[in-house]
Amino acid sequence: MTARTLRDHGILLAVAALVAVLALSTDTFLTSANLVNLLDQAVVVGLLACGMTLCVIGGVFDLSAGAVLAVSAIVAVLVTESAGVPAGYAAGIATGALLGTVNGVVVVLTRVHSFIATLALSIVHRGLALVITGGAIVYPGPDRLAGFQSLSWPTVAGGVTAASFLLVAVAVVTTVLLARTTFGRRVYAVGGNPEAARLSGIGVRSVRVGVFALSGVCAALAGLVLAARGGSAQADMGTLLELTAIAAAVIGGTSILGGQGAVWRGMVGVLILTLIGNGFNLLGWDSTYRPIVEGLLILAAVSIDYALRHRPS
Repeated sequence: MTARTLRDHGILLAVAALVAVLALSTDTFLTSANLVNLLDQAVVVGLLACGMTLCVIGGVFDLSAGAVLAVSAIVAVLVTESAGVPAGYAAGIATGALLGTVNGVVVVLTRVHSFIATLALSIVHRGLALVITGGAIVYPGPDRLAGFQSLSWPTVAGGVTAASFLLVAVAVVTTVLLARTTFGRRVYAVGGNPEAARLSGIGVRSVRVGVFALSGVCAALAGLVLAARGGSAQADMGTLLELTAIAAAVIGGTSILGGQGAVWRGMVGVLILTLIGNGFNLLGWDSTYRPIVEGLLILAAVSIDYALRHRPS
């Protein structure tokens, strides 16, 4: 079995095993209500993971995604209150794109490792969120609230929400972007060997700014979903969700070293983490132990990736 086949099929077998165990262990796992809930639980981390997968494949990390999520959601709420829901949603997405672009520009101009640069920028963005809100929770007005929460509404029989369809749409778009476009091929090239990419005429800096901008858009969409669910936004929303998104990408088989991976793998990683959380709830297990299980999974995924990368031909 080749390294790629092992990486691809191994993660799918893990999902199948989890589904089989939960289906046999509980009577409620395969009910439509639980499956709809499972999909809805995956939305926020899934949206972040779409953008994070682009970054990791491109050889960078975006530790500011959770903070970008918060600022974007806050802007969306404030603009919704003054100009309506469509303008609020558009302003939130534009804010995410702008902050993501700023992240990319800072990383490429300062040449500081993206891990450190975006960690610092996440603190800046959280501070910006606090300045905008004054530390308070912001709400749309009563006349705007119902429209603002439309992303959390069920849209078809069975209760599948608009947010779930949004995740599917974003996953498809980012998959096509990576697999079918020149930009996607350049992302892989830059992540795999940035010096070789530069010598072949690829604009390494512009590619990196591009993946950060896309990560910002995905974070903004995740922020809209969170804000729609709660009907409000605040400066500390989305804290540490970027780490969960990175974990999902890595567990799914996207190489932490860059240059290898796919959005569908990130979605499989999100599914695994969501299944674990759902399993703890359905089986009545103590959720205190859940982070231990997830941490061991991440360690195993990184170790396997390293072993496959250094496997003799």
